[in-house]
Amino acid sequence: MTERVNHTERAEAGSDRTAPLLMTIVIPAYNYAASLARAAQSILGQIDERAELLIIDDGSTDATPEVIKALSLGYPGQFKSIRKENGGAASVRNLGIREADGDWLVFLDADDELVPGALNKLIEHIQNNPDSRLVIGEHISLDEGGRRRRHTIGQIPETGFERVKAYLVDKTLGLSNGACAMHRDVFAQGGYPEHFRNSEDLPVFAQTLARYPVSALAEPLLLLYKHGDSLRHHVGHGQAVGTQVVDEVFSRLPAEMQSLRDDFYAQRCLSLFRSAYLAKDYEAAKRYYSAALRHDWRLLFKTSYTRKAVRIWLGKS
Repeated sequence: MTERVNHTERAEAGSDRTAPLLMTIVIPAYNYAASLARAAQSILGQIDERAELLIIDDGSTDATPEVIKALSLGYPGQFKSIRKENGGAASVRNLGIREADGDWLVFLDADDELVPGALNKLIEHIQNNPDSRLVIGEHISLDEGGRRRRHTIGQIPETGFERVKAYLVDKTLGLSNGACAMHRDVFAQGGYPEHFRNSEDLPVFAQTLARYPVSALAEPLLLLYKHGDSLRHHVGHGQAVGTQVVDEVFSRLPAEMQSLRDDFYAQRCLSLFRSAYLAKDYEAAKRYYSAALRHDWRLLFKTSYTRKAVRIWLGKS
């Protein structure tokens, strides 16, 4: 069941809109009542007639509905909300694409926030780069100890092949939800795989980098909060998806990019190894590291991973 609650009357009772709605910011919310208001307020404080906010409650069992109701009282007529049965982040994003009025979409996690001025910078960049279909911005991560780190953008490769290689294999091109905007055209190649509860972004980002014009906005757009609960959640669902994501990604890529498949498989195993290691699931970490080496023995020279693997096998972790 999907329940739509419309908190938006701006078009009728608010501003006299002279331009079509450009952007929809979607917040998928599942049991993040403690931080949802902060995320929403970071958008509502800078939204105007060029954008809309859509909050989708993915069947939360905490106080998320009450938070949304309180937001509607504090910001009457300034956003839309939908409540649906729980289906995972991919199902929320696909629903957001269908329900969005904007041609551009930003997906903001309910425990993160946009930095002040980010929305205006994004819109101005899009207007100045009309051919772009993916805008990649910077973000600032904030850990539980309060330490901040700015994640900058390097040179974005010109060809689709090199962009996909940088994203999937070399790990020199990073994308974060909330710090990037996607035109709805890119979803013609496929939406988010709803049978995944983790890594659902990888196929969509990969198909976009492969097939569409990309531009960089060298400004921080997102404040990304890191915390232990998100790591444990990530590891559990990440192992459930495992290496299935490799098939999903490469089913969407052109023939000339299939040569990257084995390298990505090895990198995926390394990523799962690292997540399992940090979660202290050492048996799973051993399996993923062994699988990575079977595909590419040269990974032994990635010393940061090798040291961790040696510690596990020596029982010193």
